[in-house]
Amino acid sequence: MRFIETLREGERISGIYFCKYKTIAVAKNGKEYGNVILQDKTGTLDGKIWDLSSAGIREFDTMDYIEIKGDVTVFNGSLQLNIKEARKADEGTYSENDYMPVSEKDIDMMYEELSAIILDIKEEHLAALARRFFIEDKDFIAKFKRHSAAKRVHHGFIGGLLEHTLGVTKLCVTLAENYPYLNRDLLVTAAVFHDIGKIYEISSFPENDYTDAGQLLGHIVMGCEIIGRAVSEISGFPVVLARELKHCVLAHHGEFEYGSPKKPALIEALALHYADDLDAKLETFKEALNVPGAQAGDWLGFNKMLDSNIRKTL
Repeated sequence: MRFIETLREGERISGIYFCKYKTIAVAKNGKEYGNVILQDKTGTLDGKIWDLSSAGIREFDTMDYIEIKGDVTVFNGSLQLNIKEARKADEGTYSENDYMPVSEKDIDMMYEELSAIILDIKEEHLAALARRFFIEDKDFIAKFKRHSAAKRVHHGFIGGLLEHTLGVTKLCVTLAENYPYLNRDLLVTAAVFHDIGKIYEISSFPENDYTDAGQLLGHIVMGCEIIGRAVSEISGFPVVLARELKHCVLAHHGEFEYGSPKKPALIEALALHYADDLDAKLETFKEALNVPGAQAGDWLGFNKMLDSNIRKTL
């Protein structure tokens, strides 16, 4: 197969792609056509099926792997695929790893690194809480290791939640070493738990979309609820410590306009906020620089998420 990032205008392609979205629409002339979004691990591609009478066209749906033939065209400055033939692909003829974006880092090695930091938490109640999820709960661990951290924006790939959590946690470890007045165990535990609600806010791959609970509550509130339930089952968990941990999670986006129910009122909450923001922005920048054909020194235009015109380093 040809990966989407390698496709160029004028090419005719034949291969299997993941159908991320499919709908039947009506053109201005009253004729029905198919509108699909194809995906592989390198990106997505808009596709159009102008002739719905072709065999197999109506036999596949969203979330299916489909075998297609078509011509690569350009519409409004973006690549588009004019699909001539399409049918649902037979099981065993494709590998999920070719179609879902995956972390460039080794997932098991990242988890071992995060586990080592968790096992170094000294405060007994925080240690018990972190181990309950990240060391002892095998079902949770399996979900956490494969989950994304976002639908898009940053770390929106398999292993993205783990990669982001590890990045934030390591930053917090460094902050605690450089600023010894920070409560290391509280800060590290908050970092480990800060995005735990994303497991329930966003569905797993291949969907990787917001759940009903995610739309209504959001990962910050859900994360705080998860912590609250777990804390209530740990004997003797200090009430104030639990409250401080939940505050760090509630305040980690820093501002009301970015979804935080509270602004940081604890120094550990402030440290967590900036660690989270730094890791997210650096990944956003890295992903924005990943433009096919871009060379060192190239200006890549204005990036809305970063609020700046960005350039590759010389």
